[in-house]
Amino acid sequence: MQNMSKPKSIHIVYADWCPHCLPATVEPLVQKARELGIPCALHNIDTEDEPVADDLVKKYGDWKPDYLIPQVFLEYEGSKFKHVLTGDPRGVALTRKAVDDLMASGILTG
Repeated sequence: MQNMSKPKSIHIVYADWCPHCLPATVEPLVQKARELGIPCALHNIDTEDEPVADDLVKKYGDWKPDYLIPQVFLEYEGSKFKHVLTGDPRGVALTRKAVDDLMASGILTG
């Protein structure tokens, strides 16, 4: 189990066209990263960043060839990653609730 220290960065695997990603997930987590003073790395699956996004999801996330987005990862010291969110295919409102729950969980404050 990952210790609950403050993450050193947030990573989001997303796509510009996905309503679960923008604005539901990316915007609040970018803002939270700013508040924490840590970077928020955005990995767009429709750009040259796709291999990095795929690698994160394969190693740490909910992987299948047509994986769900968004997926959110926290990076800790020592390049340790923790998968903390996958978008909910049942609806954008449920993904928003998952983001709200993540923000309220305390995991982003350490």
